[in-house]
Amino acid sequence: MSQLVWLLDRAAGLVALPALSLSVLTGIVYSADRFGPLYRAARRIHIEVAVFATIVMVVHGALGVLDAWFVVSGAAPAPAYSTSFLLAGTAVGVGGLFLLIVSVLGFLDARRFERPWGPRVVHAFAYGGYAFAVVHAVAVGTDVGSVVRSALLASTAFLAYVVVLRALADAGVLVPESAGA
Repeated sequence: MSQLVWLLDRAAGLVALPALSLSVLTGIVYSADRFGPLYRAARRIHIEVAVFATIVMVVHGALGVLDAWFVVSGAAPAPAYSTSFLLAGTAVGVGGLFLLIVSVLGFLDARRFERPWGPRVVHAFAYGGYAFAVVHAVAVGTDVGSVVRSALLASTAFLAYVVVLRALADAGVLVPESAGA
C-alpha cells in the first residue's frame, strides 16, 4: 500500500508542478493585451488550467502527507535523504498548499471585489504558493533526477522573466512596436 501511495504521490507531483507553472504563466499575461497571442490564449485557458492544477495539487498534498506518515511510522522505507529533511520538505509543501487554498477561497468569494483583498492579493497568495511549490519540488523531489530539476529551474527562470517583462510593460518602459508607428 505504501508503495502505491508513493507512486501516486510522485505522479501527482510531476503533473501538478507543470500545471501550476502553466497556470502562473497564463495568469501573468491574463490581463496584459500587449502579449498578443499569448494574452488571447491565456484568456481562454487560465481558469481551467488553474482549477486543474489546484485539484492535482490537493491530491498530491493529501498523498504526500500520507506518504510522509508511512515513512515516519516505519510502514515505508526512509528516502535516500534524512527523515528530518523529508519532514521539512513536507512542511514547505503544506505551506504552499495552504497558500493555494487561501487564494482559491479568495477567488471563490462572491464578494471578493468589495473586500480589501481583491484579485491582486488573491494572486499574491497564489504566487507565494508557487514559490513554496518550487522550493518543495527542489527539496523533496530530488529523487526524480537532474533533467526534471533542470526543467524546473528553467521554467521558473522563464516565469520570472515574464513577470519582469510584464512589470516593465506596465510601468511604460517597454512600448509595443505598434504604439511607435
